[in-house]
Amino acid sequence: MDDLDRTIHEPARLRILTVLSGVDEADFNFLLNTLGLTKGNLSSHMDRLEKAGFVNVVKSFNGRIPHTDFSITEEGTRALKKYWEELDAIRAMKDMSDS
Repeated sequence: MDDLDRTIHEPARLRILTVLSGVDEADFNFLLNTLGLTKGNLSSHMDRLEKAGFVNVVKSFNGRIPHTDFSITEEGTRALKKYWEELDAIRAMKDMSDS
């Protein structure tokens, strides 16, 4: 079994990807309020996820107000699916050892 993807395994990033996997896109304020992270924390985690190729970031302006939208990439969707499969495999091994 492969090691769990450390980029996804971090709790805040796992929550971000899980939320993004259920929507077409989400803006910064939605994620901020939904996840209860600070602006700096959310920005830092999104930067890491973007560099890993797991999220798309689209920056724009509404008038003079910056607006940022995020969406999960196909690569991010595959990585998240693999992560959950690996967790299921770990659980299955534990269930077998408890028998």
